[in-house]
Amino acid sequence: MLFKSIAPKKQALVKFILLLVILVAYVGYLGHEYGLRHGGMAALLTWSFFVLCSPIADGGFLLDFPLRLLFGIRMLTSEIVVWVVAIGLNLYCLRFSPESFDTTLLTRLLHHILIHPWPYWGVIVLSCLGTFLSIRIGDELMDVIHHHEREFFHSHAFKHELIMLAFFVLVIFGYYELIAQLGIDSGSW
Repeated sequence: MLFKSIAPKKQALVKFILLLVILVAYVGYLGHEYGLRHGGMAALLTWSFFVLCSPIADGGFLLDFPLRLLFGIRMLTSEIVVWVVAIGLNLYCLRFSPESFDTTLLTRLLHHILIHPWPYWGVIVLSCLGTFLSIRIGDELMDVIHHHEREFFHSHAFKHELIMLAFFVLVIFGYYELIAQLGIDSGSW
């Protein structure tokens, strides 16, 4: 209802701006609570948690979707950069600022996953598979939306898309099964 009065082409921009406002408020809260250095690092680590430990491109969505809309950069390309930055950030923090992981529930959970390769890196592997499959599907949908003349459902690629979607569902199922088997829940952190 809130977005019905806004032109459809501007709705994505408004939603992105609202997401940025929430992000700035979260960073402001963490900065106030833990100080500028640790709060900023906690915000970055929280972002990297959503990049590395979530099977959908939610952490990268802050960059992928706007870059695709504004500059035509494929979401797959920008998500690769997002993953490289997130991995680099975590390696830096593990080496030079491990206390940054002690700030929030998510950063403590991220630290636990990172320092226990077996079996917790399975969460990262399944998240990587799910993220890049969801990005691939998102890129394909954006291609279809922007090419109205393309007969998507009549192409041979549609069979490929169904297989990819089925694999994505299996990855999501495997991810949640792994999380349940590992006993990762908010109550223990």
